[in-house]
This record gives sequence, structure tokens and C-alpha cells, in this order.
Amino acid sequence: EVVQSEAGSTQNAEAEEEIHTAMLWSIQEAVHRQTLQIGVSACGATAVVDVLQALGITVTPDTVNRCVRTCLRKNEVLLPDYLLSRSKAGATHQQLIDGADQASGGRIMGRFFSLYPRRRVKLVPWLARWILRGAVPVATMNMQRAVPEGEEIPDAWHHQLIFGVGPGAVFMTNPLDVVSEEEVHERLCSESVLLIRREDVLKRLTRDVPLSQISDRHPDSQWKTLNVEGQVRRMISEEEQNDEAQPKTTHLIIPAAYSSGITLFALRDTDVGQELLNPELPLL
Repeated sequence: EVVQSEAGSTQNAEAEEEIHTAMLWSIQEAVHRQTLQIGVSACGATAVVDVLQALGITVTPDTVNRCVRTCLRKNEVLLPDYLLSRSKAGATHQQLIDGADQASGGRIMGRFFSLYPRRRVKLVPWLARWILRGAVPVATMNMQRAVPEGEEIPDAWHHQLIFGVGPGAVFMTNPLDVVSEEEVHERLCSESVLLIRREDVLKRLTRDVPLSQISDRHPDSQWKTLNVEGQVRRMISEEEQNDEAQPKTTHLIIPAAYSSGITLFALRDTDVGQELLNPELPLL
């Protein structure tokens, strides 16, 4: 049987399924080569530092962070501005692509593959094929999904370099981790939303904050679609009623600037780089 693969080439289906292992680095190499988080909200820039390193280009973390243009949370502002800063803190996949291009002097390019809505793709074999061809993957994940039972819900999305895959497993840096394929796939398949903890909302509420600004100041219609203002008003109402018998809303749901998926990076002047530049390459 011959099938059309996600990479756009025809391959024997059985052979395609056999590729389940590919490593950029061994675990021991990753321990020594990985870059630890270089700054607040800078997981994206940190991943780009390691992308450049994996592709043979050394650039200082500060330079990469400037090129990625990491956005910071504004913790000391009123609620509407705080929520806006939270919705775009860190970086999007496009900032990573632009940052890698700029930091490498145009030698590295990236191509983003959205995994939301869920695609019919077997994640590990798909990643393995690209890694074996010389691409370096970075995952953009909603860490608020697939939270292990009993653990607190994280308060952010996360970019991580994938330095290898094995049967049913994905190896990543920052932090160095081995995560099940199923867990990673769930985090890679998320709508663009972010959960904000109740206490982070309530402590920024003051009487002089016009709640209408939450929706009115955002050109993105998702702020109205998600009724963020209404969610805040519900939290206020719950506080005023102070009914211990009624469960309280634990999180506010706001739009997020990020898209979940995989960005593949490669040297521009290579076969794999040119293939990733092909506009006809299916985006899954």
C-alpha cells in the first residue's frame, strides 16, 4: 500500500510506521547541551537558543531574546491591562520563527504545523521522520491540558525543544523531560485560551476599574465571545454572596496569542530547509 505522507512524499505505509526512534542528542548530551530558562517568560527564546545550537550556530542568549522579542507580564497594572499582558506574555511560534531567522542572519528558517483541531497524524513517527532528515522541532503546548491528577494547573503555555522521540515517548529540554506521546499530543491540541487563577484576578480588582474595558479595549472579538467581562462579574458576585456551600469559579478563561503545534526549524540552504519552504507542503 502506498500512502501520501504528511511530508508530501509517497512512502510505503509499513515502512513509514517503523520509524519510532530519532535523536538529535542522546540524553547525556542533552544534559550538557540544553539551555536552562534564560529569563522570565523566555521559554521560547530558550528553545531558539538550543535550535541554533543543534543546527551548528552559536548566538548569545541575550541576542536571541532580543530577536524573539519576548513579552513580559505586567503584574503591577490594573486588571484589564494585566489580562492583556497575560494573553501574550512570552512569545508566539511566529516570534520564534522570526527570532531564529534574525539571530542566525537568515541561515535558519522555521515552519509551523498547527495541531489544533486534532489532526490525523501519528506524532512520534511524524517527528522521527523530520528529525532524521535534519529538522529541529519545537513544541508549543498548552500546559494547562493533560495535568496529572492531584497537581496544580500550571499558569502558562510552554515552548520546548524536542531533542528526540522513542516508541510512545517525546524527549524535551527546559526542563529535561521524557513525556508520553499521548500527553504531549493533548497539550499540542488546544484552542488558543489561557486560564487565569481566581486570586490573580481578585487581587487586581479595585472600585475604579471599569470592567467594560476588559472587552472594549481588545480588538480581538474573542474577548467578547468568551465573555471575559461576564466571567469577572461572576467572580465578584461569588465573593459578595460568600456562600460556602457554592463552589467558586477557580479560573478565568481568556484568549491567548499562542497556537498549539510544532515548529520545524532547519538550515535554509539544505534539502530539508527547502522542503519546509515549499508552499504546497501540507500543514497537516
